[in-house]
Amino acid sequence: MRRRDLLKAVPFLAAPALSTPALAQGQRPLRFIPQANLSVLDPVWTTAIIAYMHSYMVYDTLYGIDDRNELQPQMCAGHEVSADELTWIFSLRDGLVFHDGEKVLARDCVMSVKRWAARDPFGQQMLRITDEIAALDDRRFQIRLKRPFRPMLYGLGARQCFMMPERVARTPATEQIKEAIGSGPFRFLAKEWVSGVSAAYAKFDDYVPRQEKPIYYAGGKVVNFQRVEWIVQPDSATAAAALQKGEVDWVEQPLIDLCPMLRKSPGVEVKVVDPNGYMYFLALNHLHPPFNNPQIRRALLPALNQQGFIESVIGDQTELGNTPTGYFTPSMPMASREGVEILSGKRDLALARKMVAEAGYKGEPTIVLAPSDQPAQQQLSQMARELFESVGLKVDYQVMDWGSLVARRTNQGPPDKGGWAAFASIASGFTASGPGSYPPLRGNGTKGWFGWPTDEKLEVLREAWFDAPTLEAQKEIAGQVQVQALQSVPFLPLGQIFQPAAFRADIKDVVTSSFPVFWGVRRG
Repeated sequence: MRRRDLLKAVPFLAAPALSTPALAQGQRPLRFIPQANLSVLDPVWTTAIIAYMHSYMVYDTLYGIDDRNELQPQMCAGHEVSADELTWIFSLRDGLVFHDGEKVLARDCVMSVKRWAARDPFGQQMLRITDEIAALDDRRFQIRLKRPFRPMLYGLGARQCFMMPERVARTPATEQIKEAIGSGPFRFLAKEWVSGVSAAYAKFDDYVPRQEKPIYYAGGKVVNFQRVEWIVQPDSATAAAALQKGEVDWVEQPLIDLCPMLRKSPGVEVKVVDPNGYMYFLALNHLHPPFNNPQIRRALLPALNQQGFIESVIGDQTELGNTPTGYFTPSMPMASREGVEILSGKRDLALARKMVAEAGYKGEPTIVLAPSDQPAQQQLSQMARELFESVGLKVDYQVMDWGSLVARRTNQGPPDKGGWAAFASIASGFTASGPGSYPPLRGNGTKGWFGWPTDEKLEVLREAWFDAPTLEAQKEIAGQVQVQALQSVPFLPLGQIFQPAAFRADIKDVVTSSFPVFWGVRRG
């Protein structure tokens, strides 16, 4: 039975309420139900969106991206670039202090940039052509390059390059940090954190926001709540009922099937905050059968029904979905129609089954990981199972919570050693905006994102994209990247969804962003 059919039999208003602890004296906290449990605090060690949400509260960035895809100074007062574009000098603004009372110094930024660059695909590219990253004095540091790197500010301002104290940033990028100390607008209340239950944040009184209006991740991060509480609630009906009753103020991702009802609920507003939406995709494991065989990966394309995948999540709320899509966010400059006809033409199951048979499929189990506490991704996982079975693959469908899936997907072993074959995931519109920022769209094997595709041509094109002298040249290369990706199939693009959020009606001035931020928002 599909989730949508099951919901019709659920007495929604009978859902149990969240427990509400006694509120502290003074202003009511902002109470928020996030999309998933916060299980990892390190935004370098993981690419989980929930970790990025946590990090934008705790940390600050050198630059921030705005709604025009332009980069604005954030922690930096500004920068200088040499005439040959090989030396960048960054200057910090006044008033930057870490939560432990220590002043933010250039050496903190140097070590933070190095740690970030060791794992981030943008940062890795920068490191490859970097001679030195070094502090010049307490307020200035420089990056000296072997050749120009024009998207420098995008990397520092749109790729979650968070500034940490030097002692924390010295933690190897392959290990998780032990404490969440930043210079951002909120302090993480580590003693109150119970993974799987809740997390809490307090306004950092020594944070000095910029004076500009907040737009996406740029501008002034003015905090209007003394305290923000995250409450983990994987049951969608319970989360929606808590919002209706005023027990919580904000549900990040209400079940889309329940949004029409929530729109009619007194005191509740439902709206899409991010016009770029999420790009959904199906990660494929390239290390082991069946998807280590490129012919089998390509065989999925004529059978892949993007519209069916997206409709399984949005139902008849068609304004919340967009298909067909290629590999890049349709609203972003790098979006391309090159090669998309293989995804948009008439679906051909007979051809797909024939291609699988000709590829020499031997009946190996196709382990699909499905998150029990992520309704949209669970639905997409069910669709993936149907897709695989329809082309003749044997499926082993395994359900687990999202935290367990995030841990399981790191396993590079074969199926009988805890490995996997596929799982559904999402990327923000900014992340999927181009070849340089999209971790799954790599061809660097076991050094890459989960699935670990190897595609030398894809890596060469990516390198050329970074070196392209103009936006038009980048667009042309992005089209070539897409054509190559449709040959090697690092993952399956499933389409775009504009996920609504739900709020109490008195929650005002929510900042437009790819995922929730907690500055600017107020109770009105």
